[in-house]
Amino acid sequence: MLVALVAYILLVFFVAWLTTRSAKSGAFFTGDHSSPWSVVAFGMIGASISGVTFVSVPGEVATNSWHYLQFVLGNLVGYQVIAFVLIPLYYRLKLVSIYSYLGERFGDTSHTTGAVFFLCSQLLGAGLRFYLALSVLQVVIFNEMGVPLWAEAIVAIFIVWLYIRKVGIKAVVWTDTLQTLCLLLAVVATIWSISEAINVNALSLPTFIAEHHTFNLFDTDWRSASFLPKHFLSGVAIVIVMNGLDQNIMQKSLTCRNRRDAQKNLVVFSIAFVLCTMLFLALGTLLVAYSEQLGLPIPAMTDTLYPILAQHHLPPFIGICFVLGVVAAALSSTDSSLTALTTVWCVDILRHNVEQNTTHTERLKRITTIVFAIALVAVVLIADAINDRSIVSAIFTLAGYTYGPLLGLFTFGMTMKHRVHERLVPYICIAGPLLSYGANCLSPILLGGYTMGFELIILNAAIVFAGLLLIKR
Repeated sequence: MLVALVAYILLVFFVAWLTTRSAKSGAFFTGDHSSPWSVVAFGMIGASISGVTFVSVPGEVATNSWHYLQFVLGNLVGYQVIAFVLIPLYYRLKLVSIYSYLGERFGDTSHTTGAVFFLCSQLLGAGLRFYLALSVLQVVIFNEMGVPLWAEAIVAIFIVWLYIRKVGIKAVVWTDTLQTLCLLLAVVATIWSISEAINVNALSLPTFIAEHHTFNLFDTDWRSASFLPKHFLSGVAIVIVMNGLDQNIMQKSLTCRNRRDAQKNLVVFSIAFVLCTMLFLALGTLLVAYSEQLGLPIPAMTDTLYPILAQHHLPPFIGICFVLGVVAAALSSTDSSLTALTTVWCVDILRHNVEQNTTHTERLKRITTIVFAIALVAVVLIADAINDRSIVSAIFTLAGYTYGPLLGLFTFGMTMKHRVHERLVPYICIAGPLLSYGANCLSPILLGGYTMGFELIILNAAIVFAGLLLIKR
């Protein structure tokens, strides 16, 4: 297994070298605006599927059926909004970082506020996703070898830093295609292996899944966190915020040759993403069916269902595929996060013109990338020291709260003509998450047991939007 892991990492380096050896220094931030849209679209699938998603979505089927698909169908609509509303805006303004829009629309304080909220959210979110993926690899491989998590984290982030350090997003675009391919092959191989084990052929597989007790698409309980209308609308809002207003994802689309290519990339990607999610959910149904056939209980932590079966009950080849899938998901999400963090710091915080290929730009880029790589490792080590899933989950939730102000700022900027009293913008953006958190705590008490879910981000943005109305000039 270790040999397969090393071979895969060497293959990632080869792809990075082959596709970026003639790239200019400015390609770190813009990819030379030369990425083929089809390559970007395929690679974005892997970037959107973190190591957490890779193991948790199939496991979630055991408790929540196929309800996650409601959310993803909302994502499909959200991506169309990004493609036909946000992408034209970003290309018209010729943005390197999307938060520069806030500076042009409101001023320097709003620009910095948006960038800081992104940096906090991305650093926490990316660091925790990285930690959870490394934790899986720790259990599967490195504990037996006596390798501690801190050493694994340092080596992993060093690998990511090595292949993005010179050309950043250009390397990410191309290596993500390899990592997406590896992810999908791992899922398909597992589906094929389980189908063989439970004697279901390829032609009858869709019927088997549709008739299984886990195949339930829609949640009609209005008190549930996955109630159909709010799950769908939350899917629309969250993809607009966590993709359309997220430098991590948008930086890839902005490397396309022109606006039309970027729009084609997002439309095709959104459809492919729905199909890939259905593949993960189908895998979840098969994992449950296989567990039932073996007489194994579904673990209380359903995230562990896929790892347990892959490592102990399926052929060794599937165990290798699973490990490579986790590695692919971890690298694919971490490399783009590190690039985005570096871009936002240089462009939005320091206001450096990164398109000037100077020695100063090179030094700034190198130092910033190293600092954020160390910061990601620090988040991993802190999460490992806490070693409490409820606290880690709370930090994840905190990272999600920081996207609400971005949605409020961009929505106000694009729908209203007013200027605002800029000195008050940071306070409004802090008030949004705090009031949303309070509403989340009180909703079961005040609303007859109603549990808020992903729609919290809409409430968060609405509070910020209302606050901006109050301070308009």
